[in-house]
Amino acid sequence: MEVPIAPPESLNDVANDPIQSISTEKIDLTFNSNSIDLISAGLDSHVLSFSDEWFASAANLITPTPPISRPGVFTYAGAWYDGWETRRHNPEPFDWVVIRLGVASGIVRGVEVDTAFFNGNQAPEVAVEGCYVSGEKADERVRKHESASETADREGEDMFWRTILPRQPCGPSTRHAWKIVEGEEGKQKPVTHVRLLMFPDGGIARLRLYGTALPILPENPETMFDMASAQNGGVAVACSDQHFGRKENLLLPGRGKDMGDGWETKRTRGEHVDWVVIRLGCSGEIDKIVVDTAHFRGNFPRSVKVFALEGKSETDETAPVDANDKGWVEILGEQKMGPDKEHEFGRTSGLTNVEGKVWRWVKLVIIPDGGVKRLRVLGRRIER
Repeated sequence: MEVPIAPPESLNDVANDPIQSISTEKIDLTFNSNSIDLISAGLDSHVLSFSDEWFASAANLITPTPPISRPGVFTYAGAWYDGWETRRHNPEPFDWVVIRLGVASGIVRGVEVDTAFFNGNQAPEVAVEGCYVSGEKADERVRKHESASETADREGEDMFWRTILPRQPCGPSTRHAWKIVEGEEGKQKPVTHVRLLMFPDGGIARLRLYGTALPILPENPETMFDMASAQNGGVAVACSDQHFGRKENLLLPGRGKDMGDGWETKRTRGEHVDWVVIRLGCSGEIDKIVVDTAHFRGNFPRSVKVFALEGKSETDETAPVDANDKGWVEILGEQKMGPDKEHEFGRTSGLTNVEGKVWRWVKLVIIPDGGVKRLRVLGRRIER
């Protein structure tokens, strides 16, 4: 039997709370230290249904990498676009896409709609809705495409979709973002699926749903699992450098497809180290650490170290980003790395200072620089 880390509450409103528009230059600063993209394809999120995708696939919306342009390239349907683009003259009020989150459920903190390279054919306005649906046939239930306003208009019928982001204007070739402000109860409601509405038609390159994962963790406290995984609530909160590959990639499931979905820093000269700080999905004892250099064959780190830090509480989200903070405890001394390999370290094979200790934060140090595909921190949750 499995138990949710935070059981779903009845949904009166997913978020009828105020929203704050975030300027383009502040989007990454606002969300990248405390949230993950809940609908990233790298987390195994999926597009379940859509109204139309004549010119460009709806699946492009959840591509983890930034959109690209190929001027002058045409397909049977028309000009090639790295995004979702529907036909002109939509007879309905809007086009729509239904997406299942890549985590069991999540709390939405912000929304980004990127219209990169859509200029003259961009979506004029957008809105986002969400719902919480569980069970074996959850995906089938949410394929239904009635909006929040449509279901609310029918007397006596429970609302299914709830508004996360009210209708907002969009401009051409621009990253637009909005922060979801906490309501009177001090918290948002969880969602499992979202629906992007585009009024009335057009193109959108990417949709990002920034938030916090609410994973389903093992009920048995002795069960070992990856406490750093983004699907289990882990967040990469800070790093020294991410020139070639982003820190968030370290916590994705699987071993990826190439160097592009790992964490990679720029080349350095002389004495140097790079580092990344991870907030674990829960406090726990650490039994094993895996440093995976898959696909990094000529640019893997020479060696690594791992440190850990105790959190004040389960809700402590303050990032201890100082690489020289005196509170960090070394739990893995310097270990040589090799190319394209999973390096495992357990209590009898390298790990120290973990027996009977409870940790909330982990810091991976790579010497002197290079690329790492995944970091796994396997352990058992401990209630604080």
